[in-house]
Order: sequence, then C-alpha cells, then structure tokens
Amino acid sequence: MDIDKHAAGAFSWPELATTDQHAGVAFYRSLLGWDVKEAPMGPEGVYSMFTRRGREAAAACTLRDDERRMGVPSHWNTYITVDDVDASGKRATELGAKVLAPPFDVMDAGRMAVIQDPTGAVFQIWQAKRSIGARVVNEEGALCWTELATRDPKRAAEFYTQFLGWKAKTGGEGVNAYTEFTTAGGSYPSGGMIDIAHFGDRGAQVPPNWMPYFQVADINASFEKAKSLGAQVGVSPTKIADAGQFTVLADPQGAMFALFQPK
Repeated sequence: MDIDKHAAGAFSWPELATTDQHAGVAFYRSLLGWDVKEAPMGPEGVYSMFTRRGREAAAACTLRDDERRMGVPSHWNTYITVDDVDASGKRATELGAKVLAPPFDVMDAGRMAVIQDPTGAVFQIWQAKRSIGARVVNEEGALCWTELATRDPKRAAEFYTQFLGWKAKTGGEGVNAYTEFTTAGGSYPSGGMIDIAHFGDRGAQVPPNWMPYFQVADINASFEKAKSLGAQVGVSPTKIADAGQFTVLADPQGAMFALFQPK
C-alpha cells in the first residue's frame, strides 16, 4: 500500500543499525527482494535506503562508534511520526521516559529524537519535512506490524496511550496476554505488545525492545531462505488464529526481526 503521509502516532520507518552494513544490506535484499539507494552521510559513511517499487520501505546504517563502545548489538530502530518532536520530547519526559538524544534536525529530511520508554525500550520520534519515512507498507516486502516486548506491559500501555493517544486492546491473561495498539483515529491496529516473561527462560537475556514485522507471500519459503542466508531462528513459523503465520529471526549480525504471511 502506498503512503504519502503518516498520521501522528504511526510507525513510519524501520531502520537497521548494524555492525556490518554491507553484509546486512545484502542479506535483506536477497531475503525481501529490496532494491537499494545509497545516500552519503559525510564522515559517517552512507545511508542505505531500501526501496520496493521505487518507494522507500526501510533503511540500514552502521552502528555509531559510541554505540559499539557501549556494547549495543545490531538492531532495528523503530520510528514513530509526531507533529512536533520538541513538544513530544518534553511530554515523554513528563510521563517518565528518558530522552537519550534531544531533538535534532536530520538535514532537510526531518527532525527527530531518541526516547527510552519507562520500561526500557528505545524508539525514535520523527517530525517529517522532506521525508515522511516509509512510502510503502502492508504489502509483500514492506513493514506490516511493529511489536514491543517488555517486562512491564501495564506501565508501557499507560505510557504509550498517554504519550501518543493510542488505543490499547488486550486479550488473554497473565504472561500470555497480548495487547494491540491502534493510532488515534485509526481503524485497525498496527502494533502490539507482549510480556517478555512469555518467552520463559529464553527471555532472561532479552532487553525491552521494539521489533519490526515484514510481510511475505510464503512464510515457509522465506523462513528456509533466511536460514540459508545465515539467519538464526527465534521462533519457527507459527500460526495465529484467523490472522496468518509469523516467524522470528535474527539476521547474521544478530538484529531481530519477524516475517508475517497474512491469512
């Protein structure tokens, strides 16, 4: 689906930050059929813009030196559109979040800040100027869902509903509960939330995080291809009643992501 403007509160840009940009770009191009456009970033190298049908779908960059020194692993960044980054940064702080990177301009593309929610998950807020972020979503090879894994779902739900005006709907109980988030004015959910305790012992080393889901036509074929390209398996293809199938993987550099085949 083509997008020319993201509503406030929408997931608008998945960005890979990786230890090996060249290898990461090659992996996702092969797996998801993306084309790529390289944009110079000065002394920081290049910004790899993934495209589908000539429209921006995602991006990749190299982890900054300070991130490497802090031991930050390869990961996917999650950008959420807001109307006013400066005002949103202040509001996030009032609600108990930390502003890890105060608002700054990204040339003429937009203005952003990096936020850590009260439960520890990090995300970016984006005020669009020249660039809205992803211009294709919810189709094969594009972002179709974004999911928060946290150790305090109740606190997280309180934060995001107050901060972004999202509506939250939770089904199930205890560690098996799952929450769906819908943007203010949205007609269907675009993100979800799960308790890290749901993963049992496997979740002990998992930090709170946001993870992107990319849509595919054949989950089993994509799963096997990802493994052949060096991906590690987090969750093998699993059915979701009345929705489709998903799988969770780590790319060869360790960044976690999910694939989804709708029913």
